[in-house]
Amino acid sequence: MSINDQALEPLGDNLRTARKKYFPMDDLQAFALRIGVSRATLQRMEKGDLSVSIGRYYQAAQVLGLEQPFAQLLKPPVSLFDD
Repeated sequence: MSINDQALEPLGDNLRTARKKYFPMDDLQAFALRIGVSRATLQRMEKGDLSVSIGRYYQAAQVLGLEQPFAQLLKPPVSLFDD
């Protein structure tokens, strides 16, 4: 596994943790249905698979009530020297 293949691994771990926290009664199949993906896709998401579109992760974040941090992705930090 190359470093690029591991880039979304923390995102997948966070997704799994949030799923279990906010929907503890859902198994993989139930949560997959809740977010509109297949069970196999959810399994790939929870592994941080780069082949899954970021839109699928956003769908999961919306269901979990965690979509706000997506607005901060790729936002450069503001410095005192910025206009």
